[in-house]
Amino acid sequence: MTSSPRRVVVTGLGATTPVGGDVAATWEGLLTGRSGVRPLLGDEYAELPVRFAGQVAVDPAEVLERSEARRLDRYEQVALVAAREAWADAGRPEVDPLRLGVVVASGIGGVVSLLEQNEILKTRGWTRVSPMSVPMLMPNGAAAWVGLDVGAQAGIHTPVSACASGAEAVSVGLEMIRGGRADVVIVGGAEACIAPITVASFAAMRALSTRNDEPERASRPYDKGRDGFVMGEGAGCLVLESEEFANARGAKVYAEIAGAGLTADGHHIAQPEPEGRGATRAIRAAIEAAGIDASDIVHVNAHATSTPQGDIAESLAIRAALGDAADGVAVSGTKSMTGHLLGGAGAVESVAAILALHHRLAPVTANLEDPDDEIGLDVVSGSPRALRGGDIAVLNNSFGFGGHNVALVFRSV
Repeated sequence: MTSSPRRVVVTGLGATTPVGGDVAATWEGLLTGRSGVRPLLGDEYAELPVRFAGQVAVDPAEVLERSEARRLDRYEQVALVAAREAWADAGRPEVDPLRLGVVVASGIGGVVSLLEQNEILKTRGWTRVSPMSVPMLMPNGAAAWVGLDVGAQAGIHTPVSACASGAEAVSVGLEMIRGGRADVVIVGGAEACIAPITVASFAAMRALSTRNDEPERASRPYDKGRDGFVMGEGAGCLVLESEEFANARGAKVYAEIAGAGLTADGHHIAQPEPEGRGATRAIRAAIEAAGIDASDIVHVNAHATSTPQGDIAESLAIRAALGDAADGVAVSGTKSMTGHLLGGAGAVESVAAILALHHRLAPVTANLEDPDDEIGLDVVSGSPRALRGGDIAVLNNSFGFGGHNVALVFRSV
């Protein structure tokens, strides 16, 4: 006789994004449709075909102590800001360090520090290169610093799966608790790689919007006028706990993380499988793991990058996975306001999905003016939409270059 898996709940949330420096400001921005996308200042961007991005609303160097910020790459800074907010929101649980874990993902890591230190090497010599260069550029740096901050010893992990990284981190934390390795895990994703080389690289792939004259309107999921995604930066973090541990300490609970589904397309390094078959399998796997019916899903925080192919493939996947239950499911594309946070996207959008469930309110999809006829979804635009009462669940989708697909199901408590 097999026992049922441990239930895992969310007790803390943290975020720093282009629309707000914390969870409250970010949530308010997502409800009102406030864009965090702005022009990129500096001569180094002047000759590029794309000259805008979603930079964080609050500089993390202004939040952290100066001596601390100097040791960290910007992606590590935003991760630490978000993790500390989530930890405080959870009430700073008193937990045996051997039962405390950290999983913080990044798709790219500290590329900005690598570029800066390489320039120092070329212009000033090796003796002026920072001795903190390696900890600043390594992809596991954010997870390591968060782990040191809270003294975690159950395990510190860093999934790297492009734009699905943040969501995969949530799934790894879920399995750490269900598998008995930990009672509490801080999970999340962080990215801060806006630089001329990264902008130029994505532009060369023709992946980015080129709406330089209207940057705040450039990210427009599901709109006929969409022409690519908008780069963003920031971080999101969640505190996960086993239900029994959370109940024992009287913690407030936002939601249960009920299931995760992970698949691969096996199709292309940068393009989604056109019919969304891999994404369909991930969504179905998450629903099955959650032990719910498709009809229990009332809201989807979609990956919705604003790329012509990606939005259609995901819409096909949602319809295929949910079937007739997809009718009336409120779909939100919050990248329309934050831009695409790459490895941080799945974590920030998990925060948004959990808040939608907690407040029974789906955020808007900004810039949807001329809906694409090929998108057969009920997309929330104009104003937030109330979600029904009772026992419900929400879905968060994340997909990444390389064919990574991650779907997460959160359930009401």
